[in-house]
Amino acid sequence: MSGTVELTPYLSSLCTAISYSMISDDQAISIAVRGEGGNVDRRKAESLGLIVAELVINSLKHAFPGVASDGLIVVAFDAGKTEWRLSVSDNGKGKQKHAGIAEGGLGTGIVAALASQLGAEVITETGPQGTSVSVVAKRRGSFGFVGQPLE
Repeated sequence: MSGTVELTPYLSSLCTAISYSMISDDQAISIAVRGEGGNVDRRKAESLGLIVAELVINSLKHAFPGVASDGLIVVAFDAGKTEWRLSVSDNGKGKQKHAGIAEGGLGTGIVAALASQLGAEVITETGPQGTSVSVVAKRRGSFGFVGQPLE
């Protein structure tokens, strides 16, 4: 599989599709996509898309119990010169913790496996103001970014 994908429109389209299929008319939840993603090769775009889908769906299922009011999920991708960061944040209830450790299920394992394939680490921050999950990696070579080589 070859070719490139413009990341921000791709993630916007993905989040719009998820929104249409999972957010009912009585829920005041919105999804925003931010950042300057640039162009990335298709394989990397697929992995990043799977991570975003899993994290956004988790937020929709768990962050906003009942009828949400002013729920917001923000998907952001930033490709700096030395690292890239994909984050999905919500202003929901936060992840439940047991013994000080945030719970994780199958989706958490899927995100970790995809991040590992990309040479990235997963950082989760949670509290009463919501949850933010970031996938962060040092850029090696161009990471499949077209026209954005490391200096």
